[in-house]
Amino acid sequence: MVKRKNAVLKLRAQGARNGIETLTVGAVGLLFIMLVNLLRPDEISIFEIFLVSLCLAAIFVGFLKTQEPFYSLVITEKELTYQHKYGCWCVKQENLNYSGIPKVEQELEQLELNAVGIKLNDTDEFLLQLGPRIAGKLLIEQRHLFMQVIQKHCKNGNCPSEWLVEDNHYTSVNGRSFNGLIAMFANRMRHLRQLTGYDLLLPASVLDRSIWDFSHSLNAWRNNPVVFIESQLESKTPENRR
Repeated sequence: MVKRKNAVLKLRAQGARNGIETLTVGAVGLLFIMLVNLLRPDEISIFEIFLVSLCLAAIFVGFLKTQEPFYSLVITEKELTYQHKYGCWCVKQENLNYSGIPKVEQELEQLELNAVGIKLNDTDEFLLQLGPRIAGKLLIEQRHLFMQVIQKHCKNGNCPSEWLVEDNHYTSVNGRSFNGLIAMFANRMRHLRQLTGYDLLLPASVLDRSIWDFSHSLNAWRNNPVVFIESQLESKTPENRR
């Protein structure tokens, strides 16, 4: 296998694909229905109203898809970058301890979260490069996943207040202080690690494959980033190679 110089693996989320196509189909369908009703004297039917609603929904969904970054994840030999429309965060290869699927207990069985969990070696290193904008957005977007995690501890309705409202002050085990949105995100990470063993979550919606396959891929990247990236690039079609 010939090594590519500065090999980069770029992954596109399954949920972000076909945005232009969805928007176009919705717009064309809406235009067609409008033209049909302009050319005939009859009143619009319930079925046509239903079709208009579908077209509007397709336009809305397609527009949201086009607002997402084309690539949600970029992996190099040195770091993993998660790209969000409100910013990005990075995890260096040596800072990744392991990845897996977070589990929560539900009655007599374990329920897997629809996300990949990431455990870090040094949370301070991660927090220092995290931007407040993306931190605040992820606190909101991933709250439903976090609530699934703490659900088993709140069966009687009594949840610790620090789990429900993140404090805006945080001091790490190394004595470093954080404030504002970064501190709130750090406290969420701390609680997540206490309950699941993981610091970060990557929802299934930002992945290009199943959560189990991606978790396995991250561990393979951690163990040997060069071999992993080269094998992934070799398996891609020529038009997707970089």
